Amino acid sequence: MESHTMSTTSDTQAASQEPTADTVTCRTARFTTQWLRTDTAVISAHGEIDAANSQEFIEYALRHANRINRLILDLSGVEFFGTAGFSALHTFNVRCVGERIEWALAPSSGMARILKICDPDRTLPTYTNVDEAISAVQHQEQPLLQLVPKSR
Repeated sequence: MESHTMSTTSDTQAASQEPTADTVTCRTARFTTQWLRTDTAVISAHGEIDAANSQEFIEYALRHANRINRLILDLSGVEFFGTAGFSALHTFNVRCVGERIEWALAPSSGMARILKICDPDRTLPTYTNVDEAISAVQHQEQPLLQLVPKSR
């Protein structure tokens, strides 16, 4: 039976404040959370995302789902991205929709090929870099639908 190794470090300014950084190492990848605001987080991954750690990555990325409104996945540091990683991204997308979390993806250049094959219609909110992804989620406004016409 293979052992599962995951180590965590956290840097907090004070007990009542959000952590400024939080890092987890899982097999061949390192996951980090950085808080831009109390409701907005950037989740970064470095290394490899494959069948051995893709589910752990999604669990890590969504562990604060109950208190965030916006989430950026910074996968620009991912060197290998297997098909299990894409499947995990699909699960992540479904869960974000269910939790009403606006999210954006900044993939690595190495992920481009698998995204072209697995997401040809570009249904995932993919951006060229982290700055574009942050800008996209910070400027997304939920449209308010008028259900009853206003009286004149």
